[in-house]
Amino acid sequence: MKARPAFDYQPPLFGDCPIEQAVHAMANAGVEERGAIFTRTEVVEFILDLAGYDPALPLHTMRLLEPSFGGGDFLFAAIERLLNAYHRHGGSNPEVDLVSAVRAVELHHASVTETGMALESLLVEKGVARSAAATLRKAWLVQGDFLLTEFDRRFDFVVGNPPYVRQELIADALMAEYRRRYRTIYDRADIYIPFIERSLDLLNPGGVLGFICADRWMKNRYGRPLRELVASGYHLRAFVDMVDTPAFTTDVIAYPGIFVIANEAGKTTAVAKRPEVSSEALTSLARAMTGKASAGPEVHESAIVHRGGEPWIVETNPGIDLVRALEARLPTLEAAGCKVGIGVATGADQAFIAPFDALDVEEDRKLPLVMTRDIHSGEIVWRGYGVVNPFADEGGLVALADYPRLAHYLEARKEEIAGRHVAKKSPAGWYRTIDRIYPALVGKPKLLIPDIKGEAHIVYDEGRFYPHHNLYYITSDTWDLRALQAVLLSGIARLFISTYSTKMRGGYLRYQAQYLRRICVPQWADVPQELRAELVAAGISRNRARCDAAMTALYQLSAAEADALTDGAIA
Repeated sequence: MKARPAFDYQPPLFGDCPIEQAVHAMANAGVEERGAIFTRTEVVEFILDLAGYDPALPLHTMRLLEPSFGGGDFLFAAIERLLNAYHRHGGSNPEVDLVSAVRAVELHHASVTETGMALESLLVEKGVARSAAATLRKAWLVQGDFLLTEFDRRFDFVVGNPPYVRQELIADALMAEYRRRYRTIYDRADIYIPFIERSLDLLNPGGVLGFICADRWMKNRYGRPLRELVASGYHLRAFVDMVDTPAFTTDVIAYPGIFVIANEAGKTTAVAKRPEVSSEALTSLARAMTGKASAGPEVHESAIVHRGGEPWIVETNPGIDLVRALEARLPTLEAAGCKVGIGVATGADQAFIAPFDALDVEEDRKLPLVMTRDIHSGEIVWRGYGVVNPFADEGGLVALADYPRLAHYLEARKEEIAGRHVAKKSPAGWYRTIDRIYPALVGKPKLLIPDIKGEAHIVYDEGRFYPHHNLYYITSDTWDLRALQAVLLSGIARLFISTYSTKMRGGYLRYQAQYLRRICVPQWADVPQELRAELVAAGISRNRARCDAAMTALYQLSAAEADALTDGAIA
């Protein structure tokens, strides 16, 4: 389905085509529904500088794409540079010479109209005849869904701020079409991910992408296919951490970064962190990052960061060196015999979770549940909640006819339970929880770890509870869990987590399974008996200093490494 390149767009009657109906609905949606966030002018100019869209070049012979132009933040800045370059090279026939220089796509009807009018005014202001301005506007602006739009040629530059839209806000038919076309849509990937894939695919050899977007994909699960794509033949030239900077025209909750990715081979990445957002500072930084000026301490060169689908580590510090050294000689947590999992997600907690004694179901159909609020003190202080278990021990759901109290309980709450997505997908199993429940987990000793924490919060359960979905857990048949508790409370664990975790506002880290599995430990059989006893004692004490001291011996750290961990310098 091709988008119409016409400016005066008249939406067709879509009839029964669900994909076109969904696109039409999004084209008329509000700012939040279409994920529109607008970029400050200083940041736009900075990205154009980093991408190399330089007026000193014959830009009229090159092609630039803006895949979601909105109000024209990137588009107008690029066109000013294009016109400056064109005049510098003696151009005099813009409606012919510049017609192929720009393509800009936007789904939102009103934005196409308003930005188109502003574009014509800008061109006339810059000396372009009104008839030529109209010709260029019609050639340059495309109304449509970028992810469904076809192009007849590739581009030398793709720049912009792609929309940030969660999958659940997109109609199922349209989301299915996106998934059919784009292999990087994986797990909970937001729509900016296929925007990057599509943009990279449209680059000429040597072409450059310059985007500001969420940085989550650098390390998390859903970003893996996109990281693999970049590693397969592209080069991350530059990365700028823009978290906690005023990069946008409004204050938004986001974790932005600037990515400059070229269709070329490369060995290093220029990295900068949280720059001052002013024209002077960003112009200077761009010159340093692109090699046009000497790099100061605010810029460092990182060895190529993309290795297959592995998380991208752009930092350069002694902590990264220590992590790499430990990874080279020690097994990961799971390779050392520990299992990392996550508690149960029900999809309808108000129905499945209640005070244990008040759950009017058969005794073997409920389990005591431990939740984040139960472990705030560092120990379990159970508030008495339980979870309904609809699963048979041997697998599959129990027959409700065999459990009349369970059947009555669930039927009384069927409207809420059956309305979940998981229930609609499998109506016969409408009463299942999202995750299968394994009752044997209750009786296993385990360590409980909340997802988001400023400091590690590792709690020991001797084998009494089932964990809720916002808790990760670790079990092991080899490692003593009290000793492992000391490891996870130490600076070593925080070092691994901070290396691989996406950072949250306020300095918080995410202790998710994917990051916990990165922690390396020796095999328990290789730990001396005397050290085992000290690890166990340190874990029971939950004293950070004692845990760090035990880690010095366990990991055979140098005095400098131990001091740095204790001071938090590399953790």
